[in-house]
Amino acid sequence: MNILIIGNGAREQALAWSILKDNRVQKIYLASGNGGTRELGALAENIPIKPTDIDALLTFAKEKNIDITIVGPEQPLELGIANRFEAQGLNIIAPTKEAAQLETSKAFAKAFMQRHNIPTAKFVTFTNHLEAKAYIETLTTFPIVIKASGLAAGKGVVIAMHKGDALETLRAIFEERLFGEAGSEIIIEEFMQGEEASVFIITDGTHYKLFPSAQDHKRIGEGDIGKNTGGMGAYAPAPVVTPEVMQKVEMRIIQPTLRAMREEGMPYRGFLYIGLMINGGEPKVVEFNARLGDPEAQVILPLLKNSFLDVLLAAKEGRLNEIEMEIADKVAATVVMASKGYPDNYTTGKVITGQCHFELACYTDVRDDVMIFHAGTKFENGKLYTNGGRVLSVTAVADTLEESLKACYDAIAQIHFEGAYFRRDIGWRALKKKAIQT
Repeated sequence: MNILIIGNGAREQALAWSILKDNRVQKIYLASGNGGTRELGALAENIPIKPTDIDALLTFAKEKNIDITIVGPEQPLELGIANRFEAQGLNIIAPTKEAAQLETSKAFAKAFMQRHNIPTAKFVTFTNHLEAKAYIETLTTFPIVIKASGLAAGKGVVIAMHKGDALETLRAIFEERLFGEAGSEIIIEEFMQGEEASVFIITDGTHYKLFPSAQDHKRIGEGDIGKNTGGMGAYAPAPVVTPEVMQKVEMRIIQPTLRAMREEGMPYRGFLYIGLMINGGEPKVVEFNARLGDPEAQVILPLLKNSFLDVLLAAKEGRLNEIEMEIADKVAATVVMASKGYPDNYTTGKVITGQCHFELACYTDVRDDVMIFHAGTKFENGKLYTNGGRVLSVTAVADTLEESLKACYDAIAQIHFEGAYFRRDIGWRALKKKAIQT
């Protein structure tokens, strides 16, 4: 089978790595991929097509007889790639442009949840600076959350600790265009107390299957301080998502969402990421993403015991009810190595080197349970260079979270590039909770 994966980050490397375990794969193409694709072997190849160039991707998929396409990032979804591919009879694992509004428009998603009594924070929406400012002036309870309604690369959220913060955030969004067009419409919502976690499903529109839960670390600084990023690390499963919590998520969120999307004439097919806030065992939706998360994909996919290709085919053929998801009784963790200055201004082009014959493969030469998924890298003239804010996602699988994190940090100690930054406290909430329990 020929597979096309759209995207160039660590999530797409993890998708390719998972699919390549199946001997039915003839070729995997990554558009546009990164410097780690060569480490996947001869069956993987980068193609110089941008993820947003839908016309070129469509032409390529036809020419190469692509059997199934998987979409990693959000921008192609907003551009309607699933609609275009399906209209040409091409198999694609992705929601339509209409269904993807669960991610591409936070205003749509919040109104959808309100209509269907799906638990989420109370909210209001604005497109006018003065009206939003007048609303802020009436508030007496802080902090509040201000979000860009459109796509902002995971960085369109500000927690305003007091009224002054909120007013300055509004000014930056509406006058300085902090989030560009993504901030043309904003959401102001109540601040939810609790612990965040993520739940992931793959769905054929009617049936769905659960992946392991995970917990991301969005803030740049240790102790979860500083600006939001695309994610600095994750682990799975997340202890806060107990079997009881997961049952509530399925009954109150997943099943009503899929049912309502069908009823509203835009059945949801593909991956769905449910970002949760859990307080006292009660889950509420923070956000939906219409795809797998990054860095969460790097910890949930290594725990899957099934043939990932079988799961994808079942989703496309509408028979997910016929398979059982087999999840390893292990713990996976990933730590992101980033460029100095990320998520603000950062430089690229730094040479990446390793020690102990460690060639920075997407799966390891260090030990069997460590995987290095490339994100912002490029390979030129025999050398590997940094080529983005998030550079590498160092992942490990072990019996415990402590063991998996140790393996991650041991591997990181062997990787070098100028200005490398990573958080040393990934998994701190779960470790703290475990310490209290013991």
